[in-house]
Amino acid sequence: MKLTLELANEFFRGFYIERWNDIIRPMPFYEIDKHGHKLIIAYCIAKYEENKGNKIEWETIIKDSVFELLRRIIISDIKSPIYQEIRKEQQVFHHLNEYVFKKLENKFGDETLKNDFKLFLDSSNDRTSLTHQVIDAAHTYASYWEFRIVEATNPFTYQNEKTKWELTKRVAPYLHLEGISRLLSNFSITNFIDLCGQLRFQIRWSQTPRVPKTSVLGHVMLVAVFTYLLSLDVTSCEKRIYNNFFGGIFHDLPETVTRDIISPVKKSSPELDSLISHIEKKLTEKEIYPYLDEKWIDEIKYFTQDEFKNKIIDGGTTKFVTIDEINKQYDHSDFSPYDGEIVRFADHFSAYLEATNSIKSGIKSDELIIAANDLKEFYLDKKICDLDISVLFK
Repeated sequence: MKLTLELANEFFRGFYIERWNDIIRPMPFYEIDKHGHKLIIAYCIAKYEENKGNKIEWETIIKDSVFELLRRIIISDIKSPIYQEIRKEQQVFHHLNEYVFKKLENKFGDETLKNDFKLFLDSSNDRTSLTHQVIDAAHTYASYWEFRIVEATNPFTYQNEKTKWELTKRVAPYLHLEGISRLLSNFSITNFIDLCGQLRFQIRWSQTPRVPKTSVLGHVMLVAVFTYLLSLDVTSCEKRIYNNFFGGIFHDLPETVTRDIISPVKKSSPELDSLISHIEKKLTEKEIYPYLDEKWIDEIKYFTQDEFKNKIIDGGTTKFVTIDEINKQYDHSDFSPYDGEIVRFADHFSAYLEATNSIKSGIKSDELIIAANDLKEFYLDKKICDLDISVLFK
C-alpha cells in the first residue's frame, strides 16, 4: 500500500513548519496551508487554460504538488530567496535533492512511489511545459497572497519593497496565463481565491486545546494527499484519480461561508445535519459560485455535494454506486468516477492524526482521546478495495 503511517506522519509535519517566521505577522503561516492554497490556485489557472483549448496534464499537477510538499518539509530551513538561487546552480541543487531523498527513502512502503519521487527530484529543473508553468505560477501567487498580509502587518519595514519586487519579478514570466492575469487584475476569481485563503484562519477542533492547531486549509491538503495515495492502489483511471484528489481539496469548500461545525454537533440529530447541509448548499450558491467561471460550477458541485458518497456520471446524471461497482463497470473516464468512501476515510485518518499527534505532544483532553479511540475502533479490520486500511491505526 502506497500510504504508510510513516509517510503520513511526514506529510503531517507540514502543520509544524512556519513560514515568514523571521518577521512580524498577525498569525503563524504554515507550509501545508500554503500548498493547499497553491493547489486551489493551480486548479483555477489550469481551468482557464483548458477553456482556451490548451492541454493540461492534471496527473503532473497532482503528483508534482504532493512531492513538492514533501521536499519543502525537509528543506524548511532554507528561505525562499536562497532556495531560488540554489535552483540556478544545477550541481548544488542536485546534491540538495539527493539529501532530501535520503531523508525520506525509508518512509516509502512502495517502490514505484519511491522511484516516482526520485524521478521528480531528478527532473525538478525542467519547468518549461505549460503544466509546470501553471504549478509554478500558482506557487508564486500563493506566496504573494501571504505577503500582502505580512506587508500590512509591517508597514514601515524597508524590506517590503524588496520582497514585493522579488515576487513581482517571479510572477512576471506567467502573465501570459489568463488565470494569473485575472488574479492580478482583481477579477471575480480573486475573490474566490481570497475566500479559500481564509480557510487557513479557520482552526479545526476550535473548542479543544491541542497542538498543532490545524487549519481547514491544511486539513483539505492532507486529505487530498491521502486520497491520492490510496487511489493509486485502487485504479489507473486518470479521471477517477483527478476527481478523488480535487474532491479532497474542495470537500470543505462550503466552510468558507459556514465555518467548521464540529461533527458531534452536526450529528446530534438527523434533522440538524440535514438542515446544515441545506444551508451550506444555499450559501455556497449565493456566496461562492458567482465568483467562479460558469463552466467549472458543475464540477465543483460534484466535489462538494454528497462528497462522501461513491458516484459516477452516466448520461449527464449523477448516480450513487458502490466502489465494487465502480471497479467492475465504471472505472473509466467517461463515467467520471468518484470514490467518496476513500475521501471520507482520508478525512477521518487526517482527524485521527490530528488527535494522536496532540496526545503524543502532551496536550490531550477527553475529546481527543475519545475521537482517536473511536476512529481506531471504527476502522478495525476494515478494508477499501482489498486495501487493509486498519494497519494505518496500529
